[in-house]
Amino acid sequence: MLDSLLGGSGILGTSPEMLALFVGFGLVVGVLFGFFGMGGSFLVTPALLMLDYPAPVAVGSGMAFVFGTAVIATLKHHDLGQVDYKLGVIMITGTTIGIEAGRASVYYLESLGLAGGIISVAYVVLLGGVGAMVTRDALGGDGGDSIDHEATDKDLDEYEIPDVAKTIQRTVRIPPMVTLRGDIRVSVWVITAVAFATGLLSGFLGVGGGFIRMPAMIYAIGVPVPVAVGTDLFEIVFSGGLGSYLYGQGGGVDLGIVAPLLFGSALGARIGSAATAVVDADGIKIYFGGMLLVGAVAVGVGEIGSYVGSPTLELLGLVLVVGAAVVVAVAIIYTALSSLRVTRRQQTSTAD
Repeated sequence: MLDSLLGGSGILGTSPEMLALFVGFGLVVGVLFGFFGMGGSFLVTPALLMLDYPAPVAVGSGMAFVFGTAVIATLKHHDLGQVDYKLGVIMITGTTIGIEAGRASVYYLESLGLAGGIISVAYVVLLGGVGAMVTRDALGGDGGDSIDHEATDKDLDEYEIPDVAKTIQRTVRIPPMVTLRGDIRVSVWVITAVAFATGLLSGFLGVGGGFIRMPAMIYAIGVPVPVAVGTDLFEIVFSGGLGSYLYGQGGGVDLGIVAPLLFGSALGARIGSAATAVVDADGIKIYFGGMLLVGAVAVGVGEIGSYVGSPTLELLGLVLVVGAAVVVAVAIIYTALSSLRVTRRQQTSTAD
């Protein structure tokens, strides 16, 4: 068990060691969240479960953290013109219903003593599945569908719509239809279905749903990638806020967890959001897929350690979760700095 890390007095009832861990983890997750519109918040709840927090507290605190981080990152993406508010507002209804369904499921499973195990298994399946898909796409594709954040240099209507999204747009023509940024025309029912599914995940797993919703916006709705990232964050502001309120009513939000996470993520989210304007994420996408796969393994290892009562396996799972996030965050920052240096050298050469 990891009770030794949880013990001790401190600010908001959290030990100094845990405060330092949460601040550092928040910084890393903020970078990932701001860059991908996903890619880090889904690691918080598994980490809390591996630290032996009750499932409702792990899910509720993770969701409260998602809410705060999304507010910070959305402001930056708004400045970059990467938020489709029409799309975001349409998604809120379906997301709200999905969150309530997911939240009710968590408390029901908790009453049966099954919540922690089932949520961990769900994480293994989702992280592993999405991670495999992203990695395969990044390694096997020609880059056409990869995440490209150069929104300032590329018009939205120049982004290629994935074939899957084109098929859905042609097939599902149930009115009302709506035109989105990038001149995308799609049925409101497609948007609502995506919103409900990701809202259900948000309420059940304590995540913003971005690691599912952002790919769904691209591959099911056909939204340009920069707009999918910004709009996903905008929608998470509402889903995270609602989920935090609902879990908070049941005592599921621990400020001793949320406050230090947000403190660290405030800077990280700004860094990650700013990096979207200078980084072509072809290479980073591979790291992201790898992080999901490592996250799936980490959750599985931690759950096995908890089941057999092995502190070593539990600690290994936690180290893998944090380590995977750190590696990808460092890769993003390094690539952004490298891109800026190249740009400055080119500008200097042109001036000469």
